[in-house]
Amino acid sequence: MSRRIKWLVVLGGALLIAVLLYSTLQQTRYRYEVCVTFQGQSHCATAQGRTRDEAVRSAQEIDCTMLANGRDENMVCLDAIPTSVRAVSGK
Repeated sequence: MSRRIKWLVVLGGALLIAVLLYSTLQQTRYRYEVCVTFQGQSHCATAQGRTRDEAVRSAQEIDCTMLANGRDENMVCLDAIPTSVRAVSGK
């Protein structure tokens, strides 16, 4: 393998690692704690996401999974407005 090709392979590998690292960091840009009350029970969960809405929705999905019994209740729970939404700093 020529020296030029080796350098291109190394450069391509470094570029791939940089792109993967950047995209990974962008996926967890926002972190929120969301509390949901459903059928008299409350649950709070924290989630991260690329956008505020993704982070809030992910946390709400965790809450509803813990509170609802079955798919139908889970869908009703996901349509409910969260009791509280709070930005969380740090990781």
